[in-house]
Amino acid sequence: MPTKTLQIPTEDGRADAFAAFPEGGGRHPAVLLYMDIFGVRPVLEEMARELAGHGYYVLVPNVFYRNGPAPVVDLPERITAEARPTLFARLVPLLEAHTAERALRDADAYLKFLTAQPEVGAGPVAAIGYCMGAALALRTAAAHPGLVAAVAGFHPSPLITDAPDSPHRLAPEVTAEVHFGIAESDMSPEAVGELDQVLEAAGVGHTCEIYPGTVHGFTMADTQAFDAAALQHHWDRLLSLLDRTLTKG
Repeated sequence: MPTKTLQIPTEDGRADAFAAFPEGGGRHPAVLLYMDIFGVRPVLEEMARELAGHGYYVLVPNVFYRNGPAPVVDLPERITAEARPTLFARLVPLLEAHTAERALRDADAYLKFLTAQPEVGAGPVAAIGYCMGAALALRTAAAHPGLVAAVAGFHPSPLITDAPDSPHRLAPEVTAEVHFGIAESDMSPEAVGELDQVLEAAGVGHTCEIYPGTVHGFTMADTQAFDAAALQHHWDRLLSLLDRTLTKG
């Protein structure tokens, strides 16, 4: 599977990124994949390769590029419950500094770069994300409704908050089809119902699905939260969404 390490020009510098795409040349529909809080690392690169194997060009930017190239912090081979407090102490401030304004500037740069790649075909793109990346994918779709045709977010960080820039307030701007795959520990059924109602009221085609028996981070094979069955369910949902919304040559 062809892969590249790339540098994406942004208003605030250059974001390092990983890309994977199908063998054999040609142009392919594009997927912008937003990382979880632990960043661009082998498990995400492998997920990008999996998507590329299904015919997609996948770009995985280092969202925390302002703080250095990936990995921004040293990660253990397996992220255990014991390791999480130390990692979060370093990573949560980076996430808090990644404001909605920064996210939108970056999304503009990522999409401009992605759609200009020689291996990427004309047509709509998908924005997907894990953990914090789910909100970034939704923000990207709301800011680029003519371009982003699909949004998927898995074990999302909070999508409904009291903040004026809470992700759920963007629903009226979204024209993409949306799927959220939610861990049982992420949101209460009442909160999931509220998110469903917000998207329904905005006329957004969507599914908000609680993945049974899961905890936050269930797709990530390098964490203690990993659930192999839930990862496969995620692939089934994601690939079906991409097949419906993106045009293959």
